[in-house]
Amino acid sequence: MRILENILTDRGSRYAVSGGPCHSAAEARAFLAELRRGKKFARATHHSWAFLGAGGPVKTDDGEAGAGAIILRMLERADLRDHFVVVTRWYGGKPLGGDRFRHVQEAVRIYLDTHAGKA
Repeated sequence: MRILENILTDRGSRYAVSGGPCHSAAEARAFLAELRRGKKFARATHHSWAFLGAGGPVKTDDGEAGAGAIILRMLERADLRDHFVVVTRWYGGKPLGGDRFRHVQEAVRIYLDTHAGKA
């Protein structure tokens, strides 16, 4: 599991991105449960994630409407299969509007860039 913390901040909201190899939706949910075991991640407002595997795509917005679809679309474009990516947000008290989608995209881009660098 690779965790990249404090990668973006905007109006008090903070973002992290995490991910790793994954072969099923159940494994993805276990990955998320493990991430939430950490006190810091347990207090996060949103954990939006996606997984693209042999059984098909799975995504969850976790209250951040549309974020799971953005992550999934980016995984499809990168042709990154059997891999789980979660974007975590700690809400800072001020609505971000459409900028939150740009931040989700940037977080996934950062993860994909570091993943490609480690491959």
